[in-house]
Amino acid sequence: MILKKKIKNSNFTKITKPLFPIIHSHLHAKKGYATLSIGGNIDDTLRRFDRLIILLQKSSFISLVATSPILKNPPFGYLEQAYFYNAIIIIQTNLEPKKLMRYLLKIEKKLGRKRTFQNAPRKIDIDMLRYDDRIIRTKFLTIPYEKAMNRESVIIPIYWMKRGF
Repeated sequence: MILKKKIKNSNFTKITKPLFPIIHSHLHAKKGYATLSIGGNIDDTLRRFDRLIILLQKSSFISLVATSPILKNPPFGYLEQAYFYNAIIIIQTNLEPKKLMRYLLKIEKKLGRKRTFQNAPRKIDIDMLRYDDRIIRTKFLTIPYEKAMNRESVIIPIYWMKRGF
C-alpha cells in the first residue's frame, strides 16, 4: 500500500510504501557503512526504487540497513521536467568506496539510466553521500558528497530518518 501525505505549505509530498521506510536492527558482518541518495522522475520511479532495493538485498556484498520515506519534490536546475522522487538508503558493505560506486553505476545502467545533460530527467540516479567517515576527492568520486547536502531532496529524507520517520 502506498500512502501519500502532502507536506503543509510546500510543494513536497511524503510517500511511504512497504520498502520505504524500513530499518533492520540486526548488525551485519560487513565493515563499511555507506549512505546513498536515490532519485528519479521518468516512468514508474516508485517501482524502480523497489527493484533497486531487491537488487541490493540479493547482493552478497551489500546488506541493507535502512531506507527513508520517499520525498516527491520539484526539480531544480533544469525546471522543465516532472517532479522527482527521492529517498535515502543506508547500507553495509565490504566493498571499498570506488568499487561500491562502480557497482552502483552498473545498477543504474541495469535499471535504465541514460546520462544526457546535467539535471536532466532520469529513470534513476544513485549518489554515494558518505562512506563511514572517509574523505575522498578524485575525478571519479567525491565523499562526502557535500553538494548534495544542500538539497532539500536529501536533507528532508535524512531528517525523517533521524526523527524515526
